[in-house]
Amino acid sequence: MFAVVIASAALAGCGDDDNGRATSGEGLSGTLTVFAAASLTDAFGALSDMFEEQHPGVNIEINFAGSSSLAGSILEGAPADVFASADEANMRKVVDAAESPVKPKLFARNLLEIAVPKGNPAEVTGLGNFADPYLLIGLCSEGVPCGNLARQALDKAGVSPALDTNEPDVRALLTKIEAGELDAGIVYRTDVAAAGGAVGGVSIPREHNVVATYWIVGLTSANDAELATAFIDFVVSNAGLEILNKLGFLGP
Repeated sequence: MFAVVIASAALAGCGDDDNGRATSGEGLSGTLTVFAAASLTDAFGALSDMFEEQHPGVNIEINFAGSSSLAGSILEGAPADVFASADEANMRKVVDAAESPVKPKLFARNLLEIAVPKGNPAEVTGLGNFADPYLLIGLCSEGVPCGNLARQALDKAGVSPALDTNEPDVRALLTKIEAGELDAGIVYRTDVAAAGGAVGGVSIPREHNVVATYWIVGLTSANDAELATAFIDFVVSNAGLEILNKLGFLGP
């Protein structure tokens, strides 16, 4: 596992004040480009809004996609300042390729949940339904964290899924479920909550569930290492963790 709190001395300088708010160097400005896992869409939207409010001179642009796709883009030279992955494997690809001068920080965890269209018309009750060839079943693609973890959960339950589609990221899968194009899919618990009742959720038993881990790191290609570090320190601060917890993420 990666070390959770190690950072380069040259990039240090942020923490929490007595009220739990993230603090950083004064006068931060510029544009920060963040590559973040699709399941972080709502969380990083809220985090970037608060960070920009604290630092009016900062503009945060976020590219949300599957962690494997984002890691591939970084390795191909796509310009980015910060990478937030929904798994350790894709983060390790980036770090092992010397795309980061520091070690990643673990900042959140998540659990899987079955998502079904509103009202659960197919009456899905659990992972066993994923073997039913008469149902329309979707997962995230292999290599994408939500796809890998979903397959692990199905394996633990002894279920061979009768798949109809593999989606590039968790939000693409959730969109198809919300539209009624699929009877069920496996997403994160936070994605079902973020849908706000547009989809239903079916719990996965603890013995079959798998925990997702979220990592964040500043990249070698960062235009402003101080700004990248300030944002990362805000994400892992008490204020950042409070936002993540309210959206259903588990602590690191």
